[in-house]
Amino acid sequence: MRTAAGLGAALSLLLLSACAAGGDTASGTASESASAGAEAPEATEAQARTPRVAVTYKGGVLVLDAMSLEPVGDIELEGFNRLNPAGDERHLMVSTAGEFRALDLGSWAEAHGDHAHYWTAEPTLTDVAYEAAKPGHVVVHEGRTALFDDGTGLVRVVDSEHVADADAAAREHTTPSAHHGVAVELTDDTLVVSEGTEEGATGIRVLDGDGKEIAASDDCPGVHGEAVAADEAVLIGCQDGALLYADGKITKVDAPDSYGRIGNQAGTEASPIVLGDYKTDKDAELERPTQVSLIDTRDGNLELVELPSSYTFRSLARGDDGEALVLGTDGQVHVIDPETAKITKSIPVIDEWEEPVEWQEPRPAILALDGSVYVTDPATDSIHAVDVESGEVWKSAELGVTPNELNGVTGGEPHAHEDEHEHEHEGEGEDH
Repeated sequence: MRTAAGLGAALSLLLLSACAAGGDTASGTASESASAGAEAPEATEAQARTPRVAVTYKGGVLVLDAMSLEPVGDIELEGFNRLNPAGDERHLMVSTAGEFRALDLGSWAEAHGDHAHYWTAEPTLTDVAYEAAKPGHVVVHEGRTALFDDGTGLVRVVDSEHVADADAAAREHTTPSAHHGVAVELTDDTLVVSEGTEEGATGIRVLDGDGKEIAASDDCPGVHGEAVAADEAVLIGCQDGALLYADGKITKVDAPDSYGRIGNQAGTEASPIVLGDYKTDKDAELERPTQVSLIDTRDGNLELVELPSSYTFRSLARGDDGEALVLGTDGQVHVIDPETAKITKSIPVIDEWEEPVEWQEPRPAILALDGSVYVTDPATDSIHAVDVESGEVWKSAELGVTPNELNGVTGGEPHAHEDEHEHEHEGEGEDH
């Protein structure tokens, strides 16, 4: 049990090393400042995994049991906070003022020979944090977690199973200019990272494990978001389509419109096709799109699917079998077969709703987790669990707070990177 990070036991302070001017380095990247004498929450062994869901609200984070939807923890946290996957199926990374902070949802597994033991404890906001001037995107892929600091351009990549360890070593890379960016590391240590300035991102670079550039493209105005599909194909969104990195080369996927913005994507290892949003009005204060994009990473083909309603940047998810899921403003979860680009069913979940103008304002969100799909409804302060296969809402609960961000963990074993030892070197919303 990693008591130092996950359960907040007292440790000495570990300071972040100064940001490098460029290249890759290794250092202890998380700081931990628990009060002396802090006690770890009592852990209880469980018979099986215990998935948990977390929602942010004004003033805190509410943690629920994913099966019963009963609250198991309520953590006070002021400010506007965002929830990101941590990659270890126990923690979430909270983007908060000046840092990414590890939130322990209190459910985890420990490998024991040919089986695992499962544990639960009270959810805790740990003292493990990664300093960031402007915490941005967090991307998890195959046992690696990449954190992007928009304020400095510093990228930190940590083995996911150690992301909440205060002394976790990390690969570091600093982009030439700070920008709202994104990075993802692949299993061969290749790092795909955005490039740009404070005015906006314009392209990507691909670096090998030693930090040497192996591919680059500046043909991607307005870079935003990423997704990894089957066979580690990486898709990066642009204002005029997307960039596809696969088989060692970068390919531009052109949008059918001169301005065809893909800024949010949802990928899965179960499918070679990436689901993305799609906007065509460059001058709109708030565009309410009704089309989504499907990009086949095998050949770069882009197809658009017309929906019966609009949707928002928190509306995209992928099911266990790779199906594309879109939560519409008509209150339905629209299920799309990515191979045929056809809607196969639409599941009514909540009432019709309208996207607020400010992107920070609460809106319904969708999360696919451990075989179920969860939908929040700020209008009724509620959450709903959906079975996509049967098309039924199998559980609903009132939260007592107005939900905003939504994320969760399975409580299972973390995915270990195949070449984890290589990581111990010597020496990431919407239009905002």
